Amino acid sequence: MKENLGHSGAGPRGLYPPTEPFRQQVLEVPGGHRIYIEQCGRSDGRPVVVLHGGPGGGCSPGMRRFFDPGHYRTVLFDQRGCGRSSPHASVENNTTWDLVADIERIRQSLGIERWIVFGGSWGACLALVYAITHPERVEALVLRGVFTMTRAELDWFYGGGAGAFWPEHWQRFVSLVPEEERDDLIAAYHRRLFGTDSVEQTRFARAWAGWESALAVLDPGDGRGYPSNAYALAFARLENHYFTHGGFLDGDGWILRNMHRVAQIPGWIVQGRYDMICPPRTAHAVHQAWPASRLRMVTHAGHALSEPGITAELVAIMDGLRAAG
Repeated sequence: MKENLGHSGAGPRGLYPPTEPFRQQVLEVPGGHRIYIEQCGRSDGRPVVVLHGGPGGGCSPGMRRFFDPGHYRTVLFDQRGCGRSSPHASVENNTTWDLVADIERIRQSLGIERWIVFGGSWGACLALVYAITHPERVEALVLRGVFTMTRAELDWFYGGGAGAFWPEHWQRFVSLVPEEERDDLIAAYHRRLFGTDSVEQTRFARAWAGWESALAVLDPGDGRGYPSNAYALAFARLENHYFTHGGFLDGDGWILRNMHRVAQIPGWIVQGRYDMICPPRTAHAVHQAWPASRLRMVTHAGHALSEPGITAELVAIMDGLRAAG
């Protein structure tokens, strides 16, 4: 067990130097899934759990760098079906409520009473669902690129709204689907992602993941590549599965209808002004329904965690929480 207790100050763009996990483990959970978990920073530090995006995105080492390792005990895990969790790309026994239950299992297994919940995009959605369900376990919420799994949000990204700004990428995304099926691209992709042809599955998975990747940053430049086949398959199948079922929530707008349950939890929302994947109106609506929240709109930023302005705001928030004790 390796433990990093040092603090050498923030690095480029405010990020902390890479910190290796002091503990890695796999937790067996109901439904035949095995969840990969890692802890970084101080073993006796202030707990924070990181909820990655997707569904199906998995964690990366870069996600550790937002937290001062001399203060925080950072818990990261790969949600069901993705990253280092197994079985890979499986949608069996894989719902929002399974993930909420997994978060509680992880908290209990680590002996943590309450923690800060940090999540972006789908991770922000999951953080809100978890906090609404278990408000007594949440010390604070730190959210980025807010998504609430509404029909309007899905229609924006898969119905042509974002495509009006990026027509060349949109054309590549829709061109794989026959014209008579383009009125419901989520359903059209679902048929291929869950069909019996593995080659077709991979082709459509790469197109699905590539469409989102292309729009993640304000200026993608020429060097933004496409994901690997394995990553794309988990990402596309899990996202499509969740979106097909409305996130397994009880009706459209479930999160906003239940924001009263988190009204007193301190929260920070960091939102890119030009986020094409999760437009700012959602972050604004969540902020309006949440009296204890603060909204920080980043003028020159898109969706990704790696956008410099978003990175700087998130590190500043976590450092502010550290300073406040």
